[in-house]
Amino acid sequence: MSLDGKLLARARDRLETIRRENEAETRRRREEVYARNPRIRAIDQKLRETMLSAMGAALAGGDPTEALAAVREENIDLQEQRGLELTRLGLPMDYLDDHYSCPDCHDTGSRGTALCHCLLDIYREEQARDLSALLKLGEETFDSFDLSYYPDAVNPATGMSPRQVMETAFETCLLYANKFSPDASPNLFLSGAPGLGKTFLSACIAREVAAKGYSVVYETAVEALSKYEAERFGRGDPEALRADIRRLETCDLLILDDLGTEYPTAFTVSALYTLINTRLTGRKKTVISSNLTVRDLETRYNPAIMSRLTGDYSLVKFEGDDIRRLRRERRFTKPGDR
Repeated sequence: MSLDGKLLARARDRLETIRRENEAETRRRREEVYARNPRIRAIDQKLRETMLSAMGAALAGGDPTEALAAVREENIDLQEQRGLELTRLGLPMDYLDDHYSCPDCHDTGSRGTALCHCLLDIYREEQARDLSALLKLGEETFDSFDLSYYPDAVNPATGMSPRQVMETAFETCLLYANKFSPDASPNLFLSGAPGLGKTFLSACIAREVAAKGYSVVYETAVEALSKYEAERFGRGDPEALRADIRRLETCDLLILDDLGTEYPTAFTVSALYTLINTRLTGRKKTVISSNLTVRDLETRYNPAIMSRLTGDYSLVKFEGDDIRRLRRERRFTKPGDR
């Protein structure tokens, strides 16, 4: 499982803010208590001195056992005095102890060489926020996908109704999201006319896979290829653009929406090949959606791209009527008019 460096940096920044806030709260509590009971300040100063004594005994050489035992005994006595003074103020004995939001890593985000669960939780929150901003769709879920919008009349040419086709598409996307594996999952190519739910189901896949902790990037083909173009021709911050391109090429799952809407040039075709081929050679998974048929794509892209799309992607067909139009009609149709 790879993590998105950009999102991980944001998660670390948030955890650092939490750590600083907790330290500030501890300082506030100490100043409050010291003002109410100066003896506690004196006890804390003495505790610090005992810690220095313990360190000095350990570094002095020889056998520090007896010296350390004396320091430990003094420390215990001071802790008891401190607790008694806090109790007299009506405060718990641990009121002045360092406070951590995560007791496992003490808000550092690391446990040995591994990332702590608290940092990964914040990372997942950042990823969900990032996806929500990119998708701009709301809270689409598989549970809210409505197959009743698709006709159930059988198409004589295929022997299947649009609803049957979409049931297969829905089940394919649901299974893909639930069983996603960076090693075993296929690449998907969602193909069909506009307004049939490709973006909706892509968003559902993105959210489900991201919720499992995998790095997911959702981008339209226009925006993705524009980053390559901007980096190539020096339009923008080179470091930021390289980081964005690295995210596109290395995330666990890339959702590339609306392929075919970008303006076709020799450069965009070359950039698309680079993106697709880099992800294939790196064994990274991709879900591409397009309003174009495979035949349409063959007239737009070169054989090298088509060979990869047809050979390394599982085709998922979408059929039916424009869902956006049908929703508008349902919304504005009066009950008596039905």
